Amino acid sequence: MTVMTLLSEQQLLAMPESDYMNAEQRAFFRQRLLEEQQKLWQHIEVLKRDIDNGDISGDEADKAAREEDLRLLFRQLDRESRLLPKMKAALARVENGEFGYCLETGEPIGLARLLLRPTAELSIEAKTAQEMREPHLRKSKSSSF
Repeated sequence: MTVMTLLSEQQLLAMPESDYMNAEQRAFFRQRLLEEQQKLWQHIEVLKRDIDNGDISGDEADKAAREEDLRLLFRQLDRESRLLPKMKAALARVENGEFGYCLETGEPIGLARLLLRPTAELSIEAKTAQEMREPHLRKSKSSSF
């Protein structure tokens, strides 16, 4: 059994393009995703405790401040909870060899982008095109009513 030592970010970025998504790179991103997933679970637990431990006594200003705090906590909890399935999907792509490749074009997403957003499913070009289409879709839907 061979033990694979994980690359550093610098080693990862220094690899030639021909090594894109080799076993070492997949292992690096698998570990990165697992660590981020663990941190996310821990933060979700902290948010839940913060929500449960709130005291809503006091004057109207205290109650209003607590309600605003709760609103922000629920928003953050919702946003982070929606990230969990994306992480699970990214880990599945690592396992099946699809990680690092654009779901629309099949082209490499790029190491630098994956370091910033390991759950990325689209290349910069595909994501930009998607974002440019979205406002047009909303306009055409709203104008058809």
